[in-house]
Amino acid sequence: MRKTIKGDITEIKVDAIVNAANESLLGGGGVDGAIHRAAGPELLKECRGLNGCKTGQAKITKAYNLPSEWVIHTVGPIWKNGKSNEQDLLREAYLNSLRLAKENDCKSIAFPNISTGVYGFPKIDAAYIAIETATRFIIDEAPDMDVIFVCYDDLNYKIYQEICPDFSID
Repeated sequence: MRKTIKGDITEIKVDAIVNAANESLLGGGGVDGAIHRAAGPELLKECRGLNGCKTGQAKITKAYNLPSEWVIHTVGPIWKNGKSNEQDLLREAYLNSLRLAKENDCKSIAFPNISTGVYGFPKIDAAYIAIETATRFIIDEAPDMDVIFVCYDDLNYKIYQEICPDFSID
């Protein structure tokens, strides 16, 4: 199942939530900062031992004070006018997060809108990449996995509704 909701990813009860992290994995602004604040200081302590994460890759930690079991940290690309492999790197960020969820027996995963905030990735393009990547992964590798796209802002929520109206929208 795939669905889109408008809300706060730190309040979603799924097996894993995805953190749109920076390469240090040590917290930041936006969803990254919100996840670190909600999870508590233990998350930062565990992240310090991960030695960062490259763009397009993903790493997993416990979720601590969050309602999920895991946090999958992935680093999306910074938009540079589409001339620096940004589309492929964003696709890899989603795909590597999904693979890590599957490897850790997660049956449900929630994604924020990766790279569409301060990293400047065009929201419509990012939504198409997210939906296509998750759909292919579910069909090919994890038909029992539930994927939830959690849109914090109205614009991303509207984009997901328009692109994929057959999603379950809550």
